[in-house]
This record gives sequence, C-alpha cells and structure tokens, in this order.
Amino acid sequence: MGQEISSRHFSDADFSAYQERLRVETARLAEWFREGRFSTHDRVGGFELEAWLIDGNSQPASINERFLARLGDPLVVPELARFNVELNTQPEQLTGQALSLMQRHLQDTWNNCERVAAELDVRMLMIGILPTLDEARLTARNMSNLERYRALNEQVLRQRDGKPLALDIVGREHLKLTHRDVMLESAATSFQIHLKVAQTTALRYYNLAHILSAPMVAVAANSPYLFGRDLWDETRIPLFEQSVEVGGFDGAAHGPMRRVSFGTGYLHESLMECFQENLEHYPALLPERFEEGDETLPHVRLHNGTIWRWNRPLLGFDDDGMPHLRIEHRVVPGGPSVPDLIANAAFFFGLVQSLGNSEMPAELKLSFADARDNFYSAARDGFEAQVRWLDGRRGKMQVLLAEHLLAQARQGLHELAIDPADIAYYLGIIEERVRKACNGAVWQRAYVAEHGANMAGLVEAYRERQNSGRPVHEWQV
Repeated sequence: MGQEISSRHFSDADFSAYQERLRVETARLAEWFREGRFSTHDRVGGFELEAWLIDGNSQPASINERFLARLGDPLVVPELARFNVELNTQPEQLTGQALSLMQRHLQDTWNNCERVAAELDVRMLMIGILPTLDEARLTARNMSNLERYRALNEQVLRQRDGKPLALDIVGREHLKLTHRDVMLESAATSFQIHLKVAQTTALRYYNLAHILSAPMVAVAANSPYLFGRDLWDETRIPLFEQSVEVGGFDGAAHGPMRRVSFGTGYLHESLMECFQENLEHYPALLPERFEEGDETLPHVRLHNGTIWRWNRPLLGFDDDGMPHLRIEHRVVPGGPSVPDLIANAAFFFGLVQSLGNSEMPAELKLSFADARDNFYSAARDGFEAQVRWLDGRRGKMQVLLAEHLLAQARQGLHELAIDPADIAYYLGIIEERVRKACNGAVWQRAYVAEHGANMAGLVEAYRERQNSGRPVHEWQV
C-alpha cells in the first residue's frame, strides 16, 4: 500500500537532507545484510489487487473517497485515480490450504466492495485496462486527493523539465500521443504478487522472478485495448513504462536508467545491490523527512517505492520488529476473475519453489538479455510469443507452458505441501488456459471479433462473466 506524505512541495534543503538520511539508512541496511539480520520466517505469500469503479454506462466513476469512507476497510485504499482502489488481504503461509484461503479472503473483500459500490450506484471491475477509458478522463481533477500523488506528478514533470509524457505503442495498431501529467499510469491496473523470502534464498528467487516474468505475463495477459486501439496482449507493460518516463541521475529524465523497467541485470550477491542502485542512480522524487532514529528505514522504503521495477525487492517488518525481505512480482494484470488471480499466484509460487531448488541456478542457463527479450515478446504476443528458454532452444510460449512449466509448478506446490485438491484446481485453470490459448486478452479480442468494437458492450459482457465466478477459459463469447 502506498505511503502518504505530509506535503507536495519541497525545497532544495529538503532534497539535500533527504539524500543524507537515505545515505545513512542505506549504509545501515547494508550492515543488516552483512550480519544476516532478516527474518527466516519465509514462504509467505500475499498480493495487492488494483480495481476499477465504473458507472452504469461502463465509464470510470471518480468517487473512491466516498466509496472508501463508506466501506471502512483499512485494507482497501486509494490508488492514483479517483476511479481506482487497491484491495489487500492478509498474507498466508504457503502450505496446506493457503490458496483456497487466499481466494476466500479476496472474494469476501470483493463482495463487500461490490455491496458498497451498489449502494453508491456504481460497480466494481477487475481488468488490466478498462476498454471504455477515454484519455480525457486522465486529468488532475480525477487524481486521488493524497499529497503523495500530487507531489509525484509535480516531481516527475520537474525532472522532465516540464516536457509532456509521450506515449508511443506499436502493436496490432499504433497509438501515439502526448499527455501532460502522470495520470496515464492510472489506466494500468495490476495484481501484484508478494513472496516473503529468507535472505539465503532471496537472490535466487529474485533472479527467477525476472526469468518467470515472460511466462507469467503471457498466461495472464488481459490488456489488449487502450483508447480504442488494439495494441499488445498486455498493453499495460509499455503504458506504465512510458507513463512515468524519468531516468536516473545521469541526465535525469534522459538518463540511461529508467524508473519503470525490467531492471539492469541479475543480482550477484544479495538484494542489497538493488537498494545500493536506488541510492546511487535515482534522484529522490518524494523527499519526505521522517523522525531521526526510526529503525524501520523509512527513507529507504519510501525511495524504493518510487522505483517501479517489474520485479521489486521490498523491505518490511514482522510483528516483532524483525526486518524481512519480500519480492513483489508486478507483471500480472488485474482480472479476469478471482479464481484466475489465485491461479496466477499459485503458478508463480510453484515455479519459484521448483526452479529455485534446481541444482544449477536458472540465471546461469539464460542470459538477462534473453530474459528481458522474452518478457517484452510475451507481453506483446502472449501465447504466440517466440522465446528462448533454459535449455537454449527457442520456441512458442504456449508449448513451453504446456510441456515444461506446468509440471514444474505442480512439483513446486507439492514441495510446499499445498493441499493436493488446491493444486489440481488452480493449476487446472492454468492448464486449460494454456490448452485453449485463452487468457483475458484473447477473450476480449474474440468478443470484439464476434460483436464489433462496442467497448461498453465488451465491458458489460466481461463484467457479467466475471461475476459468475468462473475462470476465463470457461467464458462464452
């Protein structure tokens, strides 16, 4: 969940003081890594789901303040736009019936949100990009009333010397435009999977998260349409990268290191390398100053929250104050249904566990450049993407999923002692998606091919099927 700040305006002194505290806290974090200070209570999973509020015409409904006030759930919070909210649930130890518990808790939260939305004459929707969204809705008046977001917008534009953000996406069609604030980011909503890891396994699992980004985005893609254009299977990927287009210290907005990216390479020693990179290569966007002596390293954590790697290391704290490490896997979109989301998480947890225990580290079998190329190819072409895998061979993503990755995910979930019925159910959803080559993006395009490009009609049909509780491979066109 996003961390609120006290002001949107900052002086040069604020940036200098923040940078010094960031330097001190980063050095303290490095000591923790050297001393092995982190919690060993690992293999805990969780997630964040970003969702839409829509009106009776399937258009965005900018009422999240009223909605959240009436809902009164501290685990449901604002997002950048007033027509988005973020749902959180309590994390689960990855064993036994953890997956079905995750579904039950998410479904209960979703049902409560639906009930309150109906009282306000709006509806809920989980989807990567809302097909009816118009660029005219993405203005400052529809930004959530939090200092964090307004400060972020101000600082991004400052680092770009006031130049508008440019969107240029070539897919099945071509979309090119300029936009004058960061509200483009709010068009892209995701299902962010969290995995708590021990310091001893964090390096391998983090590198694996990069390698697995390609199959994960292919199997889960759900964002083909943006502003009426048919673009990538997961258009959310280039949209988000271009909607906060600022770089690092070397040339600021035009530097070689972007704040939204696949990353700069595999890690070699520990997750500390990311936090050191944060300090050395990225100027502060939100130089909020916290109290001296705060042992939770608030400056490190806030700064890390403004660098949006598709796989992001997170620093958190257990209830007893012990620091812990998490991996935030950010490549998966929202939707199409609650069972689909939990199936995506199950697939990721199983693959990380299985491949993480292989004798030879996966990053020694696949170059970072190939992992990155696989990711963008899969985001663009989904099941049809041609990718290179750990055996060095190139092939179709659908074949890789069917012949290799499903079995490895199943093995990993068994190693975690996940309930066999849960394994069969959730990986069965992935298996049928792969067999039919049907994810949310495929279904949306099939609907448009059958009924025409009536985006409001698409949203209504999608929402009706989403509310049925059936996974997308069972949806009729």
